Amino acid sequence: MKVHFKQWHRDLPGDPQRIWDFFSRPENLQRITPKEMNFRIQTDIAGKEMYEGMMIVYKVSPLLGLDMTWATEITHIQPGVHFIDEQRIGPYAMWHHEHWFEPIEGGVCMKDLLHYAIPFGPLGSIANALIVDKKVEGIFAYRTRVIEQFIREGKFS
Repeated sequence: MKVHFKQWHRDLPGDPQRIWDFFSRPENLQRITPKEMNFRIQTDIAGKEMYEGMMIVYKVSPLLGLDMTWATEITHIQPGVHFIDEQRIGPYAMWHHEHWFEPIEGGVCMKDLLHYAIPFGPLGSIANALIVDKKVEGIFAYRTRVIEQFIREGKFS
């Protein structure tokens, strides 16, 4: 099974604490996920602080409108610096997503480091080449556009 690695980074102007508060609230994930994925949080997490061991269950329709359960666990957290979510149930054979927040002048540099693997051996490799890789890139491109809109609206100031 091949493990794929992707990374993204973007400078976010604003108050580092407000930026951290937004991204460390699991309920905000729905706001930065493409609408066509029909992302719905199933766990009662509204207003809850993220903590190590937190389990979050979602319903998502990543392909052809088919509903699937996706459960992630917050495995590591250092407030204001980073957190890691790992898939426990879902479409991937492995999903390990690191979120880093590094101070810069006037804000933070936010980095996403993602390791993932697709199940089904050679068929999974073909699916990744034809569909999954593009889907993952599209999700993070969408997030970038939404975050840029939030910056224009002053949500992190």
